[in-house]
Amino acid sequence: MALASTLVVQKTVALLSGDGGLPSTAPEIALMSGVTLPTITARQIVAQNVSADIVAQSSSPPYPVFYVFCERLSNPQRERFRVFSGEVLVAVEARVSQDRLEGLEDQLHGCVDAVTQALDENRGDWSDGVFYAGGYDVAYNAVKHGGRNFLQTARVTFTAAVSR
Repeated sequence: MALASTLVVQKTVALLSGDGGLPSTAPEIALMSGVTLPTITARQIVAQNVSADIVAQSSSPPYPVFYVFCERLSNPQRERFRVFSGEVLVAVEARVSQDRLEGLEDQLHGCVDAVTQALDENRGDWSDGVFYAGGYDVAYNAVKHGGRNFLQTARVTFTAAVSR
């Protein structure tokens, strides 16, 4: 089952960092909404589940940063003779940080819009038995101390079907 979660996380990172991913959707979102977003590169999209406190102690990531990880998986074996035929719940956690409160939430909303737009534009077969039918949930967290002084996060979760 670990292979299914790793596969979906890797495909999500590739989708978000490749053509049609965050580096190209974020400038479009910024232009349409009038929100200032920094340039997003593939280096800012990381396959890791790590708390903001630990990151702040060990390194200083380039903000905004996007952490992609498997939150849960389910293998009800809907298809006979498959090792895994179920669902993987993937989370993309967007984190923004700056030294002032003004504009922090707008920047986070722009980052979330970029993630959801990339997902909306990539519905369907992701190859290797991974299929994304669409739909996601977004949860916003309150601003707290961290990062470059103030830190705010949002988590976009979606389900991918896997048949292997």
